[in-house]
Amino acid sequence: MSRSMLLICLGLLPLGCETKPQSPPISKKKLETPSTSKKVDVGPNIWLEVLPDGKRQVIISAEVCLTEGTLELFLTRKGTKEHEAILAADVDARKIHEALILAGATAGEPVRFAPKFLPPTGTRIEIDVTYRVNDDEVKTLRANEWIRENATKAPLSSDWVFAGSVLADDPFNPNAPKRYLANEGDLIAVANFETAMLDLPIESSKADSSRGFEAWTEKLPPRGTKVAVTLRPIIAAKK
Repeated sequence: MSRSMLLICLGLLPLGCETKPQSPPISKKKLETPSTSKKVDVGPNIWLEVLPDGKRQVIISAEVCLTEGTLELFLTRKGTKEHEAILAADVDARKIHEALILAGATAGEPVRFAPKFLPPTGTRIEIDVTYRVNDDEVKTLRANEWIRENATKAPLSSDWVFAGSVLADDPFNPNAPKRYLANEGDLIAVANFETAMLDLPIESSKADSSRGFEAWTEKLPPRGTKVAVTLRPIIAAKK
């Protein structure tokens, strides 16, 4: 992630795309390989970043809301399931979904439990977290390093997939726009949910301690710490 993008997400710079004086194009190749990343505001606390090599990723501004205990989620929506997630963000999940599509990801299918278990599918998503340790140090690491298995205490070894959640009618107003159910809190899950936007492509259940996950307390920054969450779609090369 670019330094300017990090400072924006951590609240240390005003939002805005970088601008530079225009100069005559040197070559076609030069035009196709910009030297700095470009940022687009997709929604409150959500950005699409285009890197110099053309790859795209999504940045979410969040904060730590839980540092110990069994988890159902890695990231939830603010005001919903903070008691079950490490991070919370004041976001519209539909905008994250939109940003992931713009980043090249493809939504798959949420988990299915009947008649048999079928894991969620979709583009694989790597997740990084970046936060300020102190005035002189900013740290970036994989989100997996904040999560460990309940039974073995081993770090989470799986990345997530873009399951895409589901749309549902409003039961109180059939004429209203369909509801994106991840907005009820299931943004990035570590326990399988049929409503999750991002989920693990493995069988994981809070009810089964042998298949569940917990916060890695010793590795987590304090509650309230601002965190920039980077969602990086892993796009298969075209043959």
